Amino acid sequence: MITGNFYTDASLVILFLPLLGFVINILFGKKLPRQGDWISISAILTTLVLALILFAIMLKNWDYKFSHEVIMPWIDMGAFKIELGFWVDNITIVMLLVVALISSMTHIFSLEYMKGDIRYNRYYAYLGLFTFSMNGIVLANNLMSLYIFWELVGVSSYLLIGHWFEKNSAADASKKAFLTNRVGDIGFFIGIMLMFTAIGSFNFQDVFAGVSDGEIKGNLLTLAGLGLFMGAVGKSSQFPLHIWLPDAMEGPTPVSALMHAATMVAAGVYLTVRLFPIFTPDALVTIAYVGGFTAIFAATIAITQNDIKKVLAYSTVSQLGYMILAVGVGNYTAAFFHLLTHAMFKACLFYGSGSVIHAMHHSLHNLHDHDTDPQDMRNMGGFHKKMPITSTTMTLATLAIAGVPLFSGFLSKDAILAGTLYFVDQNPQHMILAFFGFGAAAITAFYMFRLIFLTFHGEPKMPKVFEGIHESPSLMTAPLVILAALSTYIFYTLPINLIPWKDYGWFTKLIKAKDSVVAGTPSAKEIYDGVHYMHDLALVLSLTVASIGIGLSFLMYYRSTISSKSWAKRFGTFYRLSLNKYYFDEIYNRVFYQPFLKFCNIVAIIDWDLYDKYFINGFGHVTKLLSKVTGQVDYDGLDQTLVDGVGRSAGGLGKGLKNIQTGRLQNYMLFALIGVIIILIVQYSVIL
Repeated sequence: MITGNFYTDASLVILFLPLLGFVINILFGKKLPRQGDWISISAILTTLVLALILFAIMLKNWDYKFSHEVIMPWIDMGAFKIELGFWVDNITIVMLLVVALISSMTHIFSLEYMKGDIRYNRYYAYLGLFTFSMNGIVLANNLMSLYIFWELVGVSSYLLIGHWFEKNSAADASKKAFLTNRVGDIGFFIGIMLMFTAIGSFNFQDVFAGVSDGEIKGNLLTLAGLGLFMGAVGKSSQFPLHIWLPDAMEGPTPVSALMHAATMVAAGVYLTVRLFPIFTPDALVTIAYVGGFTAIFAATIAITQNDIKKVLAYSTVSQLGYMILAVGVGNYTAAFFHLLTHAMFKACLFYGSGSVIHAMHHSLHNLHDHDTDPQDMRNMGGFHKKMPITSTTMTLATLAIAGVPLFSGFLSKDAILAGTLYFVDQNPQHMILAFFGFGAAAITAFYMFRLIFLTFHGEPKMPKVFEGIHESPSLMTAPLVILAALSTYIFYTLPINLIPWKDYGWFTKLIKAKDSVVAGTPSAKEIYDGVHYMHDLALVLSLTVASIGIGLSFLMYYRSTISSKSWAKRFGTFYRLSLNKYYFDEIYNRVFYQPFLKFCNIVAIIDWDLYDKYFINGFGHVTKLLSKVTGQVDYDGLDQTLVDGVGRSAGGLGKGLKNIQTGRLQNYMLFALIGVIIILIVQYSVIL
């Protein structure tokens, strides 16, 4: 339906085209040429073109106050009604472009990576569903629409993580992701209901106005805000619900790139950015601690992982922690900026890992080697000679995530760290937040260059495998080149300012922070000024810790002047804890899963062996006995004696009367005479 408004029409097309691709591919994909991959790719490229047009209009008009909202009635029962709709502003436009771009790269990359897959059409169908679900979250103008698409993202991730469900590990990972997210979503739903109960509307603008007017405040508002944040804890894999994301690597690598860069895990950060104005100071402090601890906690796990995708998975958890930390200290513009830059370099890193794994698979297949792990970095080494494009692009993306100047990650991470320093300066009791931020920055630089050195430099660990390694096809390397280019600083500083450490270009000019509607929260201007005040110190400290991390990694894994094995022995306990992910899966299994399963068994025994067997079945036996007694009374007593007895008596009387009915007149006259005599006798007796 064409409405005549470009923003409305473009938003509807961007939202529903991937869904259309999903429907066509899931129903008819196997019967279409190339199993319908061109349907999904055409749909997603169209959304990319529209997102680019919206982005160009945003830059041309240059209005940071731009807002376009469409509201449509859904349920109207008089006193109770729910309205749905979508909201397009500068944040929406940037996010739509991020989703469309990364999803497009995923569709193109998968043409080669997933070639010959047994469920090829289903894979492309689910990619469309995933993109549709995320676009729905981005466009939502109310909590109800947001929650609907939120759950659709969960379903989509379940389907894609478990794409190769014939493997137990993939099937278990999909279930783990789905169920872990349900824990966070329970809190999310409670937060939504608290808001709706107090304000009477799901619409974002109504919620902001209601909080501003004091319709919900104090501890209840803090509780509602933390409930909403629980949704982000699940989706963005924050501690203690971080356990599902590394296991999600069991899905195809392009799915990992899409999930980690633009869809599922980005949804949680987007939620906190969108709803930032309603968080109370107490809620924000909690958010900051969750994000900061997650950032350094996940980073300490990544330093010992040997699976190339697991390293990137824990890196994502850590980087998401950075974004949540930025929201908690009030600098949510920097959080959203890092979401944007992280999408580019993290997608590039995942596609790069997919390129390496693809090459390893081919080489191992030719050697008929089915035992060697193609994702273990200890089986690689020296790949730069055979895969120069993959190596170069991944190195550029690593420079970005490490926060090296002239790369995008330097801009966004520097803004986060400056905001954290300002928050700590104003609240010295929270000094540990600065340690979380800068500590995670140092460790990130270390483990990311560890990945680069182990994979692409040094001597090949397996010479026979190395001989069969080759660069990936252009359909896989093209997305790498595009995303590596987008990981440089120039795309984020132009056309405002070419000096990255003075300003952040078009982004901060158009994505300006709005003041919170909660009393006691610093204003956007105060935070912005504070970030600039702390910028020089943050710059020096961030470059220092990044240099330390890169230098240590260089000496340990490139020059080998420091022995990683001796350091592992020196920090034996910590090394084992990190290598085994601090045993959180085992702890959860012992503390939560097994007791819960035992409780379920007890409930099952009570239900089946006691309640059903003795109560329900016993009640049935009693009913059966009563029915038997009632049947006997009814049949033998009532029916046989009373009802049938009356019938037999009537039958006998009728039979007797039948003998009187002879049909002879003289008999009737005799009977009449006898009757008269009897009457006379009775009358005479009465008179006497």
